Amino acid sequence: MTAWFDPRIALLQAAQLDLPLPPPVDNARASSGLAKTRQVRGQTSYLAGLAAEGTVERHYIARGLSLLARRWRGARAEIDLIFADGAAIVFVEVKKSRCFETALLSLGSAQRRRIMLAATEFLGRTVSGQLTDMRFDLAMVNDIGALEILENAFGEND
Repeated sequence: MTAWFDPRIALLQAAQLDLPLPPPVDNARASSGLAKTRQVRGQTSYLAGLAAEGTVERHYIARGLSLLARRWRGARAEIDLIFADGAAIVFVEVKKSRCFETALLSLGSAQRRRIMLAATEFLGRTVSGQLTDMRFDLAMVNDIGALEILENAFGEND
């Protein structure tokens, strides 16, 4: 059986689940066929990213971690998911791609630095501050929804 993705249905489901929706598209630009194609592709990518974050979140919660923040935005970057693992804090970057290798390659050094700076900002608001044990995980989700997690994916040497 083949199932087709309908972005209109996905947007309705996202609204019912109280998920954030993508920003509205300027209708003047969307009048061309190419703009409509880009709009649908953008909405599809956005919803696929939300689904990937949900998959990763459920995985970490099943492992006994507590969710502290979802899409936490600091002054420098956004951190997809933040969990408490006992006294330690786990910062998770979620990458959705066709395959794990592409997802791994899509996390560049500049983005890693921004995430680390945002994590420093987040830790500044905690009781232990910079003395908190922490790690940075990369959670990769491929096209079929399989999940691979690279713990301690980046850190001190980045």
